[in-house]
Amino acid sequence: MLKVDIKELIKNNIWQENKLSDSNITRILEAFVARKDDVHFARLVENGKIAENDYNISVSSYVEQPDTREKVDIEALNRRIAEIVARQNVLRTAIDAIIASL
Repeated sequence: MLKVDIKELIKNNIWQENKLSDSNITRILEAFVARKDDVHFARLVENGKIAENDYNISVSSYVEQPDTREKVDIEALNRRIAEIVARQNVLRTAIDAIIASL
């Protein structure tokens, strides 16, 4: 069974229902004709695999979604946190000095 995820291909239009462009329709048809895996779009799943998955035929169970999470540079983030902590310590020392002089 070929599973095709077309969520990203559907155009949302305020005045019309969800529509597919001609190029998107062509891409879907080509996927069905080729019957090959296409990363984040289509996957050919054997019936046995569907049976192992309790006959769940949801596309999202077979076609992996792209990773859209923001990439974080942990080392840069840690450097920025260290700068903030150092600045915080300077400010605390200054506040303590002001309070002590009162």
